[in-house]
Formats: sequence, structure tokens, C-alpha cells
Amino acid sequence: MEAEKEDKVVADGAAEERGQRQQVAEEVKEKKNKRKRKEFAPFGNYRNYYGYRIGHDLDEDPRLKVMKKEWFEGKTCLDIGCNNGIITIHIAKKFGCRSILGIDIDSHRIEDAHWNLRKVVKMEANMKNCTKSSEPKSEENSNGPEQIVNSSLDEEARNTSDDLPRESKDLSTVVSFQHENFVESRHPLSARYDTILCLSVTKWVHLNWGDEGLISLFSKVWQLLQPGGVFVLEPQPWRSYQQNRLVSETTAKNYSRIIFRPQYFQEILLDKIGFRTVEDLTSALSGAKTGFNRPVLAFYK
Repeated sequence: MEAEKEDKVVADGAAEERGQRQQVAEEVKEKKNKRKRKEFAPFGNYRNYYGYRIGHDLDEDPRLKVMKKEWFEGKTCLDIGCNNGIITIHIAKKFGCRSILGIDIDSHRIEDAHWNLRKVVKMEANMKNCTKSSEPKSEENSNGPEQIVNSSLDEEARNTSDDLPRESKDLSTVVSFQHENFVESRHPLSARYDTILCLSVTKWVHLNWGDEGLISLFSKVWQLLQPGGVFVLEPQPWRSYQQNRLVSETTAKNYSRIIFRPQYFQEILLDKIGFRTVEDLTSALSGAKTGFNRPVLAFYK
């Protein structure tokens, strides 16, 4: 009898152990599935960032409305943290840059940017071809071509062409993209830019490289700007840091050590880095989605 009881206890224990192992395996599987569902973007390199930032109810990114044409028209520009290149391309189209280079730490986002550029260039080429083939041959059919063009092109193609001057250059000769970690790379100091953009990037630099990385970013920007150049900065607020501090062990560690919070950026850029003046464009900014009401500042070298 005692032997049978012992066997039963052993069997029950084995069954319980198997049940525990199965439960642990299911929990691990569930965690893996959650990670797959939730995009991992330790540098803010979200794949559909502009999709949920801009939304389908807006005709363009609200930040473009506060930017000045003289910063870009005929100028050499740099966009740090360009993501999928949408803003970079729109700036080139709307303001007529001489050239604009978009750089991003994520090679996949740079691939997306190249794809978006090819798409826009192709749409513009189709627009030009349709316009040429639909040109009126006499005054009698002068109303026909407009109807033909409008019916043959989708809304996005028409909107992109509206932003461009009639004698504009091919965007593929104006816009370029490059995979680069701006903080750690040796961006050629021989390159000089009239305008440098850094939109919603500082938080990710700060969390991943700390105060030292942030100062390095600002110093490099100043060195790469032409005298009289403009640095367009959109810093994320401190509360945004808190929301993303646990993205990785590195960000958690750096978050606890940060001294130069965003409210000190203006002082650092003017008094430490050497910019002459700053222009706050935030009051003119309207239409930003909830959670993206961030200051837009222009620092002049």
C-alpha cells in the first residue's frame, strides 16, 4: 500500500511539473507574440511614423506651414532622422531646394525613403506625359485636356504636382538618402549646409547616447552649417522621455543620468554651442495631432 501511495505521489508530482512547464511555455509564447505585434523601435524608427502622426484628414504635415521658403529655396539642406523620407521629399517639392540629403540610423527606413522617392518621381513623370499627350491642338478642344488629365491621375499625384514650380528639376537629382548614425559617424566636415532639420529626433539621441550624445549632435550641426545658416529643431518634451525610457537597458540607464532636459536646449545652443539668435515658430503651428504638439525652433548661426 505504501509503495502504491509513493508511486501515486511521484506520478502526481510529474504531472504537476509538466503542467508548470506547459504554463511557462505558453507565457513565453504569449510574450513573443506581443513583441511581434508591438513594433520595436529603440531609436524612434517606427515604420509607419508619419501615417499616425499626420493622419489622413490633413493635406500636409502642419510643420511645413511654419517653415520659411527662404530657408530652402535654392539651398543645400540636411534632414537628420528622416525616417521614410516623406517630409524630406515634401520640403524639396514645396520649397525648391537646390539639394536635400536625408539620413537615418535605420537602413530599412532608408530603403522606404528610396521607394517613396521613386514613387513620387514616377507619378510626376506620368503627370508630365499625360499633360503633353493631352495638350490642345486647337482652341476648339481647349477644355478637353484638363478633363482627361484629372480623370487619369489619382489624387496623390495631382497634389504632388501642385507643390512644384513648372520648371522644377527632377526630384531624383535634388533629393538623396543615406544610412548613417549621425552621432557616431564622421559626417564629412567638408560638406556645408544652409539649412539643417532635426525634427522629433533629440529624445532618441538623448536616451541612447545621453547628454554627451546630445551635445555631440548640436556641435556637429553647428560645424556643418554655413555662416547665416538655419537649424530647425523640434525637440520632444520631457514627459515623452518618461514614456520611452524602458525601450532598452541603454535608454533606461541614460534616462536616470540626464541633466540637460529639453527646457535647457535653447540656453545650450545659444550660450554653449554658439548660435546667434532663435525664432520660436510654435505659436503659428496649428493642426498637430494630440501628442505631437511640440515646439518648432529656428536657430541662426
